[in-house]
Amino acid sequence: MSWRVIPLETHDAFINMAIDEAVSEAVASGKSIATIRFYRWKPSAVSIGYFQGMHDEVDVAKCKEQGVDVVRRRTGGGAVYHDADGEITYSVAVPEKELNLGITESYRLICGWIVGSLATLGIKAEFKPINDIIVGGKKISGNAQTRRNGVVLQHGTILYDVDVDTMFSLLKVPDEKIRDKMIAAVKERVTRVLDFAPVPRQKLYEALVKGFTEGKAWSFGKLTEHEKQRAQELAAARYTTDGWNFMR
Repeated sequence: MSWRVIPLETHDAFINMAIDEAVSEAVASGKSIATIRFYRWKPSAVSIGYFQGMHDEVDVAKCKEQGVDVVRRRTGGGAVYHDADGEITYSVAVPEKELNLGITESYRLICGWIVGSLATLGIKAEFKPINDIIVGGKKISGNAQTRRNGVVLQHGTILYDVDVDTMFSLLKVPDEKIRDKMIAAVKERVTRVLDFAPVPRQKLYEALVKGFTEGKAWSFGKLTEHEKQRAQELAAARYTTDGWNFMR
C-alpha cells in the first residue's frame, strides 16, 4: 500500500475538521490513496467529541472573548484545547480493509508510530489502551477514531508545550474548588515534549514524519483540488454552523 503524506499546514478549526472529512471521503471513493496529514490550529481552538454538548463542556463566551474557535469533531472522546503554539496534530485516513484491525489494535498500530517518532528524540513513550500515549506515567498524546464508509479516520495531538491554566479557563468546571483540584490533577497527569527534549517544534515535526513513514511506501503530496473544494463546502455547511457545533 502506498501513502500520501501532507506536510504540516496551519488552518482554523473548521477547515482542519473539514479537510479530515474531505480526505476520508476521497479515500473511501478511491479518488485518493491512504493519507497521513500533519497540522496546527490558528487561532487556538477547543474541539469537543461528537457525543458531547458544547455548552456542557466549554465556556463559549470566554472562548469568543479570547478569539478561540470552538468546533465539534466527528470522532468521539472529550473536549480538547488545541493551543496554536503548543501541539502538532496528525490525521490518518486509511481503508479499513487495508488496516484489517479492530479498534484497540488499530489504535495500538497508529499510536505506535508516535511512540517511534518520540523515540527518535530520545523520549521513551508507551501506548496506553485504549487511545493514550504516556511518558513517565503522564499523558503526552490523546487520540480519537471514527470508522465510516469503509475508512478509518484517526486523529490526535502530540503536546509540544501545554498551558493547563488557559485550558481550564476555557473548559467548564462545576465550581472553583473542583477547578483548582482538577488543574493540579491534570498538571500531575499531563506532560509535553519540551519536558524531555528541549528541541524546536520543527524537530518534533521531522521526528513525526520519520516515525509515521517508517517501513512504508510513501511520498509527500498535497490536497487535490476536489478535496480543497469539498473541505470549503463542509466547513460552510457543517463545521462553522451552530446546527452542528451546538446540536447537543
